[in-house]
Order: sequence, then structure tokens, then C-alpha cells
Amino acid sequence: MAENLLGKYVWLMDVLLRYKRLTFQEINNLWQRSELGSGDELPLRTFHNHRKAIKDIFDVYIECNRNDGYHYYIDEPERIKNNNLRNWLVSSYATLNQIQADNKLENRILFENIPSGQTWLTTLAEAMRHNKVLNITHQGFGKPEAHTFEIEPYALKVVKRRWYVVARNPYYSEKNKEKKIKPGDVYLVYALDRISDIQDTGKTFKMKKDFDIDQFFEGCCGVITSDEPVQRIVIAAYEGFADYLRTLPLHESQHEIGGEGNATLFEYALKPTLDFYLSVLAHGDQIEVLEPEEVREEMRRQIQQLLSLYSQEAGNPDKGQDRPLTCAASNLPPHYPGTNSR
Repeated sequence: MAENLLGKYVWLMDVLLRYKRLTFQEINNLWQRSELGSGDELPLRTFHNHRKAIKDIFDVYIECNRNDGYHYYIDEPERIKNNNLRNWLVSSYATLNQIQADNKLENRILFENIPSGQTWLTTLAEAMRHNKVLNITHQGFGKPEAHTFEIEPYALKVVKRRWYVVARNPYYSEKNKEKKIKPGDVYLVYALDRISDIQDTGKTFKMKKDFDIDQFFEGCCGVITSDEPVQRIVIAAYEGFADYLRTLPLHESQHEIGGEGNATLFEYALKPTLDFYLSVLAHGDQIEVLEPEEVREEMRRQIQQLLSLYSQEAGNPDKGQDRPLTCAASNLPPHYPGTNSR
């Protein structure tokens, strides 16, 4: 069986993140007590090899302070904590190490299954690594049939148990170029669980230098994007729900701005897409949109529509017919056969 080298690298990073500064002897003692170490010592040469591998693979530097008793520490630990991928990898793999080492924990830790991740995730990641143009067969939600078309995969994103690929769509981009529409490049978001087949076209692409994944999703609560400007939105959280939002923000731009009575006020810089409204609705009467008025009005319309749905008799075959378009209508991408941001 091959050595669990990645697990050992993650173990070392996790230990230094938790203990901050350790001598080699202290690291060795912790290694011997860990299940990965199994009582064996960590050779000094192996330790330094691990440091080099961690630098090469994760771009994380383990330095030594010779003026303070030769203590080892992670230089700029925020490079892990502020990087979602590195932080997720270290925390999840450290937990996995513990579970694999102790069979007693196997049935005592539950994980959410992400169905869309198993089939196409590695295929898309490899295509991104080598800038391969892919043919995907995709059937958007609500579409009567699937269609096959080319994409240039740029990025992967996971939201609420679904994996998505952000891709440049050559078809739309060429159409925009012909019509001299700016910006010419069109990027769409495809849910992996709506893809039934992926084929390598044998072609490669060059990533556009002006594409910025953070800017692409700026102000978005999920995967639905919008060309509308970011707005200042104020929400009131009632009773103890403020603590929930403090520990699990509704959006990364969340900022606490004060309180009124039994309410705590939070401010956001957001584009109010359908994802935002669904997030607010999911928390029921625990939170309330206060401003701006047009967003509050849209929330009122969404709630009235929901109330109307539940006011009808259950199982009514006419339920849902002639319902007005939701606020998502203006936020969905253009309709190319089989494509959809959801």
C-alpha cells in the first residue's frame, strides 16, 4: 500500500495551525501519539522533506525561528485560513485522517453527500489544468431535452450540495463577436448533475486574461449572476438568530451595524438575485429585509405568491398555472439550447 503522504502533509500543517509554534521534538512527540505515527519517530530528514513538499504542493512555508529555541511555524497562516480551497482541504483531510485511524469514529461522523461531484469533477479539473475544450451534453432544468455543445472550462464552484462549472461558451462568444456586442466573451454556469456526457474535442483554448472569478460572482449569494450593480441591503435578525448569522454569514460581505430592540441589523453588498431571495425565505420569520424598498417589495411579492400557492387545495392540477415570472427572470443567462445557470 502506498504511503499516505498527502495525509502526513495535511497533519503537519494542521498541527502547526493549532499549536502555532513547536520545536521539532514537540512535533515528533505529537507524531508518535497520532494514529498516523503509530508510535514511530518522525525522522528529521523526513520532516524536512515534508516541509519542502508542503511548499511545492500547497505554497505554504514552514519556517524555523532559530533565535527562539528553533521553533517551527507556518509563515503567513492566513494564506491557508483565507483561501477557501486550502482551508477546506486541511480541515477535511485532518478529520479524514482521524476517522481512518480510529474505526470507532467511522459511524459517528456524518457528511452531506454531493451527488454531482463523483462523475465529472476529476474530468473537468483535468481539462481545466490542460485548457482543453470539451463537448458536454447538458440538459438545463426545465428543458425538454439535452443538447451537446462546446465549453471552455474556467472554474469550479460548489454551492448547496451542487458542483458547478463556470465556462466560456464559444457559441455565444462568436455570436457576440459577429454582432459586435461588448463584452464579447460569454461565461455561463452549468450544474454538473445536469451533464450526461463529456467528450474531449482534442482542441485547447487560452484563458482570457481579463476573466476574474471573484469579479464574476461579485455580490452573488449563489451561482446566479447579474449585470445589475451591487446594492446596499439591510436585514434585521430577530432574537437569537443574530448569533446564527454571526457564525454562518448569509454572504461574505455581511457586516453588523447595530441593533434595535430585539433585532440586530446586518448590512450587505449584494446583487438581489433569486439565490438571495431564496436564502432569505429559507430563514422564515427569523430575518427581515428592511432596505432598500424595492428589494423589500420583491420579498413581499415572493411571500404573497408563496401564500397563494398554499391557499389552494392540495394536489390541484391547475396549481402553478399562469403564475407570474419570478424575480429570477432578469438574472438568468441567455438561452442557448440546453444551457442554464441552474
